[in-house]
Amino acid sequence: MKVTLIGLGCGDAGTITTHAREALAQAEAILGAKRLLESLPEARARRFAEIRPEAIRDLLKEGPWEDACVVLSGDTGFYSGAKKLIPLLEEAQMAVEVIPGVSSLQYFAAKLHATWQDWRLCSAHGVEVDPVAEVCRGQEVFFLTGGAITPAELCRRLTAAGLGELPVAVGENLAYPQERILRGTARELAGEVFAPLSVMLAAAPPRPRRSLPGIPDEEFSRGKVPMTKQEVRAAILAKLAPKPEEICWDIGAGTGSVSVELALNSQGVWAVERKPEACDLIRENRRKFAAWNLRLIEGTAPEALTGLPAPDVVFVGGSGRQMGGILESVAQTAPQARVCVSAIALETLHEAAQGLSKLGYQVEITQLSVSRTQEVGELHLLLAQNPVFLILGWKP
Repeated sequence: MKVTLIGLGCGDAGTITTHAREALAQAEAILGAKRLLESLPEARARRFAEIRPEAIRDLLKEGPWEDACVVLSGDTGFYSGAKKLIPLLEEAQMAVEVIPGVSSLQYFAAKLHATWQDWRLCSAHGVEVDPVAEVCRGQEVFFLTGGAITPAELCRRLTAAGLGELPVAVGENLAYPQERILRGTARELAGEVFAPLSVMLAAAPPRPRRSLPGIPDEEFSRGKVPMTKQEVRAAILAKLAPKPEEICWDIGAGTGSVSVELALNSQGVWAVERKPEACDLIRENRRKFAAWNLRLIEGTAPEALTGLPAPDVVFVGGSGRQMGGILESVAQTAPQARVCVSAIALETLHEAAQGLSKLGYQVEITQLSVSRTQEVGELHLLLAQNPVFLILGWKP
């Protein structure tokens, strides 16, 4: 049996290619989603409304046909059911041909008079996605949407993170008579209602040039709240080594200096802080460094950690004498997360090292002593900073 997988494009029969029309005209059976079958031109083939890959394979195996087509929306290589279906058909010893279609990505770019070669491509169709983290990667982002995550929901999440003025465009019912193209800001489109067949393009927010770990202290707003110094922050980032796809927690975030550095090097940061004046500084530093993937959680740990996404990286800059409970919460939520605790008091050092060891972590302790020059007349003297201990914990 020969089976042809056909991408029908993003809309009605107007986006079907000539090659696809020829294959459909010769087919004895056509399978696919009901919506797609109804959009096809007249053909002699028998039609079956089915989208489950295994069920499609079984129907084809049981049927008496020598030539069948499976129709798929969009392009067969762009978030298509073809990915799961092709291996099943080949395993069943069927000859498979693939005819690509015009994707909603291509069609939408053409409508916007834009090129899509530099866009970041994301699917929010039935899967969870973090639009803030995606736009913070420095590229325009194209979102396929569907289900509960509509363009309006994406815009609401962007607005909640402080990106309400971010330019976005939405394409609804592309290539259908009801087609609609809207442009505006995330805040403006957050209140719209969109059809299930929609896509969205979001601009990349301006971000400062990413520097190596250790942003100069004077660039942060700090007020009277204690702040982790530049050299210590650089060491913390080196110890934790966050990756672009990883999630971070900063517990006892203070001014948010470590949170900002983590945010500029990871997918996102959840910064937990209980002091109102410190929370204000975190918001200010988030805005100053455009670290929009930094979420502020106002509350006291460990209670405030409940419900946060499981982290890959955890920094504890302040524990409020709740070190044991914080470490236990981390170990329960994400046992494989890398944990770093900073301490200037010997009691905190002991509590962190002992707590991590009891929870089964391997522990490494580093002590940093930093001195900076201070001019006294014509002389330059070294002024010692507080010694800091970094307690690193990880699971084998």
